[in-house]
Amino acid sequence: MAILNSIRKRGVFLIIIIALALFAFVLDGVINSKTQGGGDIQDTVGNINGVELSREDFMAKVEAQQRSMGPNANTAQAVNVVWDREMKSALLNQQVDELGMTISPEQLSETLALVLGNNPTFQNEAGVFSEAKMIEYVANIRNTGSQAEQQWNDFIESTKQGILQTNYLNMVRSGMVSTLAEGEQQYRYENDKINMQFVYVPYTKISDDDVAVSETEIAAYIKANPKQFEVEPMVDIEYITFKEEPSLEDIEAQKVAVAAKKEAFASAEEVEVYVNGNSENEYVDRWVKASNLPANLKDTILNIPQGTVYGPYKDGNTWNLSKVVASRQMPDSVKARHILIPVGLNRTDSITRSPEEAKTLADSLVKVIKANRSKFPALVKQFTSDTPSIANDGLYDWYGYNKMVAPFRDFTFEGATGDVGVAESQFGYHVIEVMGQKDMSEAVKIATVTVDIEPSEQTLSDVFSKGAKFEEAARTGDFSALAAESGLSPKPVNKIGKLDAAIPGIGNNRTIINWAFGEESKVGDVKRFNIDDSYVVARLTRKSTEKALMSVAEASASVIPILRNEKKAAKIRESISGTTLQEIASSQNVQVRTASAITRSNPTIAGAGTDPLVVGTAFGVKAGESTDLIDGKDGVYKVKVLAVNPAPDLEDYSSYASALNASNATNVNQNLYKALEKAADIEDNRASFY
Repeated sequence: MAILNSIRKRGVFLIIIIALALFAFVLDGVINSKTQGGGDIQDTVGNINGVELSREDFMAKVEAQQRSMGPNANTAQAVNVVWDREMKSALLNQQVDELGMTISPEQLSETLALVLGNNPTFQNEAGVFSEAKMIEYVANIRNTGSQAEQQWNDFIESTKQGILQTNYLNMVRSGMVSTLAEGEQQYRYENDKINMQFVYVPYTKISDDDVAVSETEIAAYIKANPKQFEVEPMVDIEYITFKEEPSLEDIEAQKVAVAAKKEAFASAEEVEVYVNGNSENEYVDRWVKASNLPANLKDTILNIPQGTVYGPYKDGNTWNLSKVVASRQMPDSVKARHILIPVGLNRTDSITRSPEEAKTLADSLVKVIKANRSKFPALVKQFTSDTPSIANDGLYDWYGYNKMVAPFRDFTFEGATGDVGVAESQFGYHVIEVMGQKDMSEAVKIATVTVDIEPSEQTLSDVFSKGAKFEEAARTGDFSALAAESGLSPKPVNKIGKLDAAIPGIGNNRTIINWAFGEESKVGDVKRFNIDDSYVVARLTRKSTEKALMSVAEASASVIPILRNEKKAAKIRESISGTTLQEIASSQNVQVRTASAITRSNPTIAGAGTDPLVVGTAFGVKAGESTDLIDGKDGVYKVKVLAVNPAPDLEDYSSYASALNASNATNVNQNLYKALEKAADIEDNRASFY
């Protein structure tokens, strides 16, 4: 109802929008059917070291991936999964080909036996994988040109690639085995210890305000460390939204329209038919405890005569009319026992019954039970198909109203204790005895006509006009000032990537992102987009189409602390007098401290914090010697090593080597993929298609 009403109200605008969209689609096809050089339309989603990913094949895989991910997955997620999978596969296959790796028929057969072992098509009479069955299957589909033959060929090729890729990864992994020497090194790293004295002058001794960092210095640091600050192509936009919301006049007019239904609703004899024909939501035939009604109904509708219509009342974005169509006393919980006689095969007596036979048996059981209720447990064991309840003699103990299927629920909650009868559900025929009911209280059935509050055609026209006028004015005017005149505030969105899908405040929208990255779009451009029930007018405020370094503003948060500490370290060094620990401590008004049993694997210095550079430097001097001044993570240090305590030698360091192997093994695949990707020549055209 809501969708149909919406279409009716917006018919004129939908026709205009659809016509414009079709025209734009045709025009776009004419313009882009040729490249600048007159060639064919781009047909590759990507190119990985010369291996092309075709558009058609890639899109088919994306559709399949999105189906497998479920209804909540969006296209962007599926695209990224397929891209990563295809890229890794291409990179590994290239390595396999370069090395000339092959697989033996025996290895392929072993793998097929494992993969197909649970498929009945390829099992013998004993349920074991049979190579003969597989050969027979292949012979039957070979040279048929059928889909099954193509699927089998694709499966075999995929299996071969999987074996080769696994062999390659295993080969790389086997080449990364840690030696006993590396095991000993790790042992020393964890167990060699030093005791030391140190002086520590923290950077916090100097106020940040006393150390200025200029934009020029930040820019120089970025330039000197480009790998740390390289960013992918990005754009910034700002936007405002004109929402298609009902006006106060719309709300009041629809209230009047709903009120006009009141008399007909009150006199309707077929309540369900009336509600289903006039409401956004269908009639729900169920009892609701009076105590569980929402406050806006509990305090009103229960205080008027049954059958009287209450409303119109507003609930969220709807107008509603409600009336009580029935009321009664009803328990909060019930216990009952049952025997389920299904239509079809009964899991207990293994008899297959037609609907008539199942109903006849259920009716006959009711007669037996009414005559002698003590026979119920025995009849459960003999006849019920609800096998989980057999252990309890068919009993379900004190369940709530929404626990059981509707026919079972209605029989047990609307009947009385002691009732015996048959209820039919999608599971079959239930022979039921109501064993008990408790906590009786008032329950009601309520019929409600719900009508969505929607903007009128005039309101839609006004919103469309405002959005169009704003877009036109913003092309040459001040975007922020024009927004303020409309009582709106532009929302900035920065660092949007070329393949991003979501825009904060808007949601998933590749259309805006593709526009921003389009070749013809330039900074300052303005464009209006129709999104759901609103118009978004966006302005492009920054654009970078190639990899670039962060701007000074973007990098400041991470660079300023680094440069500030460097300057503080220099100031502290300049203020230090003396060479011994005590002399330095006196000149800086700090204390000489002691730290014991420090290892390189846990470089924590008591009273100063964790600083691998300081600890590593200390391990580089002998007992009784001192380091030079060290610019540490949080301050300037000078260290004197009091004692070096090497760990005792071990006869065998294999346990440490094994631990290194285990640690490395978990990261081999990921690190290998990163290395191959970094070295590859990759052309990514996903943004042209999604």
